Amino acid sequence: MTDARQTIDNEVKSNDVVLFMKGTPQFPMCGFSGQVVQILNYLGVSYKGVNVLEDEGVRQGIKDYSNWPTIPQLYVKGEFVGGCDITREMFQAGELQQLFADKGIKVEQSA
Repeated sequence: MTDARQTIDNEVKSNDVVLFMKGTPQFPMCGFSGQVVQILNYLGVSYKGVNVLEDEGVRQGIKDYSNWPTIPQLYVKGEFVGGCDITREMFQAGELQQLFADKGIKVEQSA
């Protein structure tokens, strides 16, 4: 296993909610990452943001890890949820909130 894959695997398995994104939760570097951050912050979900711009290996590695070509990527309890569009659609339909509830992740607010 490469270092990047091991880093990714560790982040996914050791954090209940992790967002691989461009930038940080405090300073997203792309609109798509920013939208997912807004959704998670709105819901009050505790999560870890991983800035893929800091490590090219992780930036490419996360695409291989999930077999998903774009960033951001949201993982909940080790399971790949999706990118910006899927996360937004799930949020609007109430499915994201239900997923968090099903996985035992505290949501401060529901839509």
